[in-house]
Amino acid sequence: MRIALWLTIALLSVLQIDAQTKYTVSGYVRAGLTGEDILGANIYTKDFSVGTSTNVYGFYSITLPEGEYELVFSYVGFESKTSILKLSSDLSLNVELEPKTIVTQQAVVVGEKSNNLDDADMGRVELDMEQVKTLPALLGEVDVLKTIQLLPGIQSAGEGNSGFYVRGGGPDQNLILVDNAVVYNPSHLFGFFSVFNADAVKNIDIIKGGMPASYGGRLSSVLDISLNEGNNKRFGAKGGIGLISSRLTLEGPIVKDKSSFIVSARRTYIDVLLKPFIDRSEDYSGSSYYFYDLNAKVNYRFSDKDQLFVSGYFGRDQFGFADNEAGFAAEIPWGNAIASMRWNHLFGPKLFMNTTVTFSDYKFKFGMDYGDFSFALRSGVQDWSGKVMLNYYPNNRHEIKAGVDYTYHAFTPTTVKLKTGDTEFDTGEDYILYSHEVAFFVSEDFDLTERFKINAGVRATYFAHVGPYTKFTPSGEGDFGALNGPTEETFANGEKVGDYFKPEPRLALRYSLNKKSSVKASYTHNYQYLHLASLAGSSLPTDVWVPSTDRTAPQFGIQYALGYFRDFKQGMFETSVEVYYKDMKNLVEYKEGTLLEDQVNDNLDNHFTYGKGYSYGVELFINKRLGDFTGWVGYTWSRTMRQFDDINEGVEFPAKFDRTHDLSVVLAYALKEKWVFTTTFVYGTGNAITLPVERYFIEGRLVDVYGPRNSFRMDAYHRLDVGITYNVSEFKLVKDKINGGKIKKKRMFDSSFTLSVYNVYNRKNPYFIFFSNDGDLQSGEIEVVAKQVSLFPILPSITWNFEF
Repeated sequence: MRIALWLTIALLSVLQIDAQTKYTVSGYVRAGLTGEDILGANIYTKDFSVGTSTNVYGFYSITLPEGEYELVFSYVGFESKTSILKLSSDLSLNVELEPKTIVTQQAVVVGEKSNNLDDADMGRVELDMEQVKTLPALLGEVDVLKTIQLLPGIQSAGEGNSGFYVRGGGPDQNLILVDNAVVYNPSHLFGFFSVFNADAVKNIDIIKGGMPASYGGRLSSVLDISLNEGNNKRFGAKGGIGLISSRLTLEGPIVKDKSSFIVSARRTYIDVLLKPFIDRSEDYSGSSYYFYDLNAKVNYRFSDKDQLFVSGYFGRDQFGFADNEAGFAAEIPWGNAIASMRWNHLFGPKLFMNTTVTFSDYKFKFGMDYGDFSFALRSGVQDWSGKVMLNYYPNNRHEIKAGVDYTYHAFTPTTVKLKTGDTEFDTGEDYILYSHEVAFFVSEDFDLTERFKINAGVRATYFAHVGPYTKFTPSGEGDFGALNGPTEETFANGEKVGDYFKPEPRLALRYSLNKKSSVKASYTHNYQYLHLASLAGSSLPTDVWVPSTDRTAPQFGIQYALGYFRDFKQGMFETSVEVYYKDMKNLVEYKEGTLLEDQVNDNLDNHFTYGKGYSYGVELFINKRLGDFTGWVGYTWSRTMRQFDDINEGVEFPAKFDRTHDLSVVLAYALKEKWVFTTTFVYGTGNAITLPVERYFIEGRLVDVYGPRNSFRMDAYHRLDVGITYNVSEFKLVKDKINGGKIKKKRMFDSSFTLSVYNVYNRKNPYFIFFSNDGDLQSGEIEVVAKQVSLFPILPSITWNFEF
């Protein structure tokens, strides 16, 4: 009934009769220096009576009555442009904006919130990449995932881990996209760095609440990353040389003003630098580690109505360990391969279509040789996806989005091979799970009045787990399991094993109190058909992705959010207070005591236990956007709990990442044209852990008795980082050959130096805690001592960046 009422109101508002003759101005807003599309540029009449903004592809559509107008195009960091129009018919108008020439005005946004007051969006933040690059970073490696963890409501998974938790959700509940392709493992070096090369990234959009209907498949958040398209005006190069890695980006036109390319590469080289100094006779001389990644993208503009984009990513970590004396060697490679092809088509001034086809492949391998014994393990997930989305702009008060999204999944949870000499052990056939996921979605963003705005939508999802598949039912389950022992049921190729159909309504509201403040509310209803199963306490490459099956139901989450938003000093300061409550069901964990070998010749879901959880919190955000001094302060107070019947005796317990207090302070100061000073400070309540509460000597062995799950806390985490960027002057003084005086000469390329210091006051933050036994067990005089392991002391680094 409610959906029918909403559709009726929306239809009547779209079909409203207006006595005035109206025409539509539409087109693209692009950067003048590079020709790249600008997302979120503002277009409005000079009297501010009517306005809109560009979509993620730089397209806009604004409808006005017949007459004369001064139409203003603006975007932060660019000079505004005004076009005088005499409107008597539909008009196509593409605009290029030039960057502001004053450096201190270019770097004015740190964590820009998109339309703080006007949009109905909640919990949505866009980050400016140029500012991200100036923030202090671990060993000089600019990290997108570390940066978003400085925002309220987003918590880190701990020191040296690029996983993140959003409003009480797990790391598997975040949808991470690169040019619309899913990234399943976003980390290098076991989580110390992310896979995103900052030079290749154009835009970062994070949604932690009020997820639009066009997104789905995860419960907690969306991290949507768009890659640079390449300069279609001129050839150029940029890069950087740091302590542990270097990067290089090349870009330029294929056909000027119509087609461009960009290639960006990065590699660590500690292994190369250390190799000459390692004695080959040493026991561990064969050990090494490095990672590399490569981004590439090309696009071609056939006309103002058609444009094609093709992009790709390939990255690998390669870890090797060798003990020559013991005859032991191990190789651990893992990484992502991603491809995306996008076609944008404009049917008319009010109808825009984006069609995307993507491929995503994540692989993890572990190989070990010890004498005649060999062990190999591999896991991964592969997706083939397609998505069609239409944007329809019936008038200035309405935007309708509708589309279909399809993904074919192939999961390889765990495949094990064992061999001794010439003898191979039977570990069963390769275990691959196949599934189909389909979604239809529609949403409308419309202004009921000048003050009241609604974004309402629904996403209808269907998921099917299909064969080939062998279902193992343990004895004691099923109709005759207890009598006949374990049973097997075989499903043919494409045969349905289990399926689900679920509707997902979405609603976001905004009410403007006045020109400086607004109140927003949102309701998000999500299903997640994929699960991340982990035998470790933190997110690692060894974790495996598995689909929902007839035994494993999809995760389900509902989030309610309410917020107050206010701007000060004509938008110089943006502030917000948001409260949320999230309820989650069908969460997945391994049963207590499950081992890796238990999964051989068996289904993983026979070793799962299922539970529920909830999270609630308050987020405060103060963001100074304009001026030489910029930055933000984010604070979160929250609570996250879990309950599983088969864990902790069924008693509710805090999640490992439950963090009562989480504070981030990010500051940047631009001193004239040469210097930029930055600092970040973070504080968080310590992670919840499980520790022994009693110990007994039984038959000469020390036996631990553990307390309730996650009933202890590590020490609080806090850290201060500082950074200084020096921009080398664009000109240099040289001797004039004619009169002998000094003249200015433009340098061949621009460059800068960034010095950063990580963990300035050398805080020993806890990574994990272990127990050691001091004394003699035989005499009974033994002391058990808890010891803390910390990762990073104070770490200075320097990076030279260049561009020409």
